[in-house]
Amino acid sequence: MSGEISPTGKHSGSSSSPELRASHADRDRVVDVLRIAAGDGRLTADELDERLEAALSARTLSELTTLTADLPPVSATVGGAGADVKDMVRIEQVHSGAVERVGRWVVPRRLELAVTYCEVTLDFTDAVIMHDTLRIDVGMTGKTLTLVTRPGIVIDTDGLQLVHSRVKYRQIPTDPDTPVTLRVELVGQKAHGRVVVRPPRRTFGQWLLRRSPSLPSGA
Repeated sequence: MSGEISPTGKHSGSSSSPELRASHADRDRVVDVLRIAAGDGRLTADELDERLEAALSARTLSELTTLTADLPPVSATVGGAGADVKDMVRIEQVHSGAVERVGRWVVPRRLELAVTYCEVTLDFTDAVIMHDTLRIDVGMTGKTLTLVTRPGIVIDTDGLQLVHSRVKYRQIPTDPDTPVTLRVELVGQKAHGRVVVRPPRRTFGQWLLRRSPSLPSGA
């Protein structure tokens, strides 16, 4: 199919040769696809390590294509060809409605929060991760900054100055072999209010399964 987008993010066609040499950008794009796939649970930690090593040492485009042949292409992974991948995003609001980033939003490399008395929620549960580190420059007064995590996401609050504020960090048991797909570094100042780091809330069905005793195997 001449219009198909390959896992390296390029359109395949009769003019492209499978033995073309891969560039650093080609390798980086495949690494991003592999990291996203691992974060979605499509690759185990061992598979991710093996494929990352192969991607970084790949010499041709055909070698890279093999590594992502069983994974969603780049366009599908990031929500379409129009997905906006930015290095820096600034959010500036004062005494207004809640600020939310939920669903399959694309995580930038850097995020600036200049927010006064507005709730802020950054939900990474289904977020599209294109970089291994997100730096959040916090300039926030009042209300709560909530970060919803998933396995493989590490939140670092050591660089955050708290003024009449506190951090509530709720962790869930995680397999120690789970690869780190994103490191979120909070720097700057949070005055008055809270910073909450938590996993996604369980659905009612998940709550029932957790509360109910195990059913007999024949049930």
